[in-house]
Amino acid sequence: MTFLSNSLDRIKPSPTMAVTAKAAELKAAGKDVIGLGAGEPDFDTPDHIKEAAIKAIWDGQTKYTKVDGTPACKEAVIEKFKRENDLSFDASQISVNSGGKHTIYNAMMATLNPGDEVIIPTPYWVSYPDITLLAGGTPVFVHASIETGFKMTPEMLDAAITPKTKWLIFNSPSNPSGAAYTEAEIKALGEVLKRHENVWIFSDDIYEHVVYEGFTFKTMAQAVPDIAHRVLTMNGVAKAYAMTGWRIGYAGGDAKLIKAMAKVQSQSTSNPCSISQAATVAALTGTQDFLKERATVFQGRRDLVVDMLNTAEGISCPMPEGAFYVYPSIAGCIGKQTPSGKVINTDEDFVTYMLEDYGVAAVHGEAFGLSPHFRVSYATSTEALTEACSRIQDACAKLK
Repeated sequence: MTFLSNSLDRIKPSPTMAVTAKAAELKAAGKDVIGLGAGEPDFDTPDHIKEAAIKAIWDGQTKYTKVDGTPACKEAVIEKFKRENDLSFDASQISVNSGGKHTIYNAMMATLNPGDEVIIPTPYWVSYPDITLLAGGTPVFVHASIETGFKMTPEMLDAAITPKTKWLIFNSPSNPSGAAYTEAEIKALGEVLKRHENVWIFSDDIYEHVVYEGFTFKTMAQAVPDIAHRVLTMNGVAKAYAMTGWRIGYAGGDAKLIKAMAKVQSQSTSNPCSISQAATVAALTGTQDFLKERATVFQGRRDLVVDMLNTAEGISCPMPEGAFYVYPSIAGCIGKQTPSGKVINTDEDFVTYMLEDYGVAAVHGEAFGLSPHFRVSYATSTEALTEACSRIQDACAKLK
């Protein structure tokens, strides 16, 4: 008799976290490794947010809070949704959680039964299918590709929907591709969703503020108000405010769904960190000026990485509209041999070659459901990115 739960057989550890851990391990051992695996801004949390957290500690805000968020944090989220997304919620429609991943987990655990299907466009963030599986649901993949700009078309969506479909997970701008849907593209998907009232939409907006060249972000409930009652709009402070370690995500949606999510949370983590909630209030209600400044820095890094990777033999790198990732194709490298005689048969072989021979840590495309690709996070310094891309160019040039 095995000691471990059979449910663990349905999932795997996060590949992105595994790559980050491996890079850190090699660095600690004295290896020259450039980590391009982590989806984590290299900026620091702004000072006014840190100060709010320190004040909360000295003010004694160190006790349990309401399971799914303090009144102050919920009010800040309500104000954010109204100000930036033209969405109106009350406190009963807001959930505050220990990170965006926790929000997804709560929603899936609260709603999925065996046989329920969750539509997940590829390439996808690595945790979507595993959380679905852990909750007892069945992932249904819609295979977008480099030819469609890594975006799902209305026809693809319509073909994937069945009577068993419960959720569509919709991420724009996307991790791992950086693809961002225009308002017109979202409205076209909305026309399909209007015809299928059994389908709820999980809108993952975590990269809302990391968009480029005048791109106008719209969230699903905002662009298609007729289905807003079926949309759970999720966001968080991790990416935009450089608060990955603070672990705060939040969502707005149907009050019954929010209550069910709170029930799950009450028996798992209980409340999110009280100090982090106080910091989130400062993040959402304080100055937002730095968001555009940081996006401009990310855009410069994106342009550098795309230009350099497109000069590497066998690599084709599209230009993303948002987030801080590129998702290049390595179709031109498949079947070639490394200087040591190893054949690059898969994108995992490719990133292994990059790490072991050139000290560049990235994540293979299979982890995101679309091969042969790899993901590069450019949320690091220009100097590191320049050196990493030079190494990738050299590595590709030596493939025969």
